[in-house]
Amino acid sequence: MPPDEAPRPDYHERLHAPLRWWVQGTMLVASAWLAAAVAMPVAGALAVAAVGLALMTAFLLGYGGARIVVGGGMLHAGPAAIETGLLGEATPLDADGTRRQAGVDADARAYLLLRPFVKTSVRVEVTDPADPTPYWLLSSRHPEALASALDVATGRLAARQLTGED
Repeated sequence: MPPDEAPRPDYHERLHAPLRWWVQGTMLVASAWLAAAVAMPVAGALAVAAVGLALMTAFLLGYGGARIVVGGGMLHAGPAAIETGLLGEATPLDADGTRRQAGVDADARAYLLLRPFVKTSVRVEVTDPADPTPYWLLSSRHPEALASALDVATGRLAARQLTGED
């Protein structure tokens, strides 16, 4: 592999904001423009719309820019990262399981990377005794694929295949 070519991660997902959020944001900016167009000169209304559009774009790109990457012995989720050797079981959760883990069954010490527009998630146990975080709860549109990539990265998949658990 050439030195300038980075290795491909085992798993990569970006939690994009849904199209309906973009449409609703655009409608909000258009409403602000219309209200400003009635109250001020055209240049002022266009300035209001331009600022609104820039703020909406920055917010949606930033909020929808959260990435989950498994590769190189690391799990990166948003701004956080942890070595895969410090991780335990990865459990894919459906919408109901995600709601329970983020609500009534939640631990306040857990690391959460949740997006309201993604209903499924993966719960990843943290086995590092020095880390007070008991688990990570990560929104994912493909929870089975993420859990499988984490199982491969932590060596749990190979161990399960040897013991016949899978």
